[in-house]
Amino acid sequence: WNCLSPPLRPAMAGMDSTPLHPYPGEQANSFTESILENSPSEAEPPLPVDAPGVRFSWRTFFAFAGPGWLMSLAYLDPGNLESDLQQGAYTNYSILWILLLAHILGLILQTMAARLGAVTNKDLAETCRERYGPTTSRILFVMTYIAIIGADIQEVVGSGLAMKVLFGIPLWVGCLITGCDTFTFMLVHYFGSRFLELLIFVLVLIMCVCFVGNFAHSPPPAGDLLYGTFVPTIPDAYVISPMVATIGAVIMPHNLYLHSSLVKSRTLDRSSSENLRQANKYFFADSTLALSFSFFINLCLVSVFATGFFSKDCAKLDTGAGSTSYACLPLTEVPSGGGSGSCQYGPEQATGQCYDVGLETAAAALGGLFPHTQLPKILFALGVLAAGQASTMTGTFAGQYVFQGFVKLRLKIWQQTLLTRSVALVPAMIVAVIDASSPSVANSLGNWLNTLQSIQLPFALLPLLHFTSMPEVMGRFSNQWGYQVICWSVAVLLLGINVYLMVSFVQSLDAGALGWVIFAILGFGYLALVVTIIKRDLYQFYCFITCKKRALRASEMDKPALQMRASG
Repeated sequence: WNCLSPPLRPAMAGMDSTPLHPYPGEQANSFTESILENSPSEAEPPLPVDAPGVRFSWRTFFAFAGPGWLMSLAYLDPGNLESDLQQGAYTNYSILWILLLAHILGLILQTMAARLGAVTNKDLAETCRERYGPTTSRILFVMTYIAIIGADIQEVVGSGLAMKVLFGIPLWVGCLITGCDTFTFMLVHYFGSRFLELLIFVLVLIMCVCFVGNFAHSPPPAGDLLYGTFVPTIPDAYVISPMVATIGAVIMPHNLYLHSSLVKSRTLDRSSSENLRQANKYFFADSTLALSFSFFINLCLVSVFATGFFSKDCAKLDTGAGSTSYACLPLTEVPSGGGSGSCQYGPEQATGQCYDVGLETAAAALGGLFPHTQLPKILFALGVLAAGQASTMTGTFAGQYVFQGFVKLRLKIWQQTLLTRSVALVPAMIVAVIDASSPSVANSLGNWLNTLQSIQLPFALLPLLHFTSMPEVMGRFSNQWGYQVICWSVAVLLLGINVYLMVSFVQSLDAGALGWVIFAILGFGYLALVVTIIKRDLYQFYCFITCKKRALRASEMDKPALQMRASG
């Protein structure tokens, strides 16, 4: 691959060691300015360097730790939690291995994003602006910001639903409160990135306590849980749609932009390859630990709803859109005339009805599963509230970095929050108003938004693969051949999933020939953008294949001459 690349610049060209502020904004001169600019009061101290022969130091690890935990919140946002509970309720434990695989793939991609920021001192958005044309960069900016707004809608609605359960307030009031309370995080952020990272860690612990508490309250069969996690199986066709939804929901596109910028908060000596190698090692350890916590929390939620609400009879029912989306819920939680057949749910095999489940109905379903205590219902709602509040910071900072990188526009953090929240609140409030008469709307919204995130993912994934595979960008830290094979295989898999999602969506609309024509036009534009992003990589792959073929033909033609020489 390297022989096909243009002449390289100096390996570490442009990779300076200038310390950056942990998060966007310049140093402020007063308390008020600091809050509005969202700048910490003092710069990050220099990072320790391991002595020769030290393979791992906890002191050094804690100095690098932090960005991975903020990044991991995207794996625990309300959209992911809804995907988890649906996976358990619709497929039992059978595709837990898909959840594990999605987190492993996410770790690979997040590691590449962190390496890009650490080595080049530029995040993914900045690199896209500098190395793609203006039109391509603008389209990528729009696509990424759509993904950020979509995630923000899920966070607002999810937090609103949690407040509705905990405090009995209407959903629209909860959405309105959530839309405003993000500004409180600016007060914490004023004291420095470390205080914000500590708050994020506390919120993750709250989620862990809540969902593990429910897990302990309704423990699954250990054998089934381990088998579903480590043995890949596809027991029936009804698991296909949840499998696709799980992969699409776990890996968030804007999170790759976010992580590549978060690691710049650590002061690195980029003139030293050894220091960069150490930074990459500890950023990887930070991401691994954070995503391990994330996987465990997601696993607990899947298990609770698999134990309580899975019914094979319900799972095999067709919703009419070609995908399964029914669980067995208590009779008290199914609207009159809304069920689709009788079933048995829970360890005691009580009689229920087949119905769809999501964040809107999950807490009430847990209340019906455990009628003698409200603790599981409260723990679930508290965990969702913590997830919604924590993941708002992911979208806020991602939006800031995307604006700053693509547009070179440095918005104040309160302006960025106001922009994303204002756009996200409109559909969230519409859903809240409709929800009063049609409670299933919030569940449908979550499915649509997870699909949207999956469709937008290539516009973060492909540029990331493209740049981290370029020696002139990454120097000696560019992706090696074997790593490239794995990562491009992941990209092809995700593109295939997107094709499946888009075809299923068009089929569910039943729009006839007109729908397929519109789909073909949009699909052509989608494919054209994908090719534009990776055209250099496609050309290199073409050259690689043709060079191999020419070399093979040349060797075949030379065989007789070589044989004659050998015999002579």
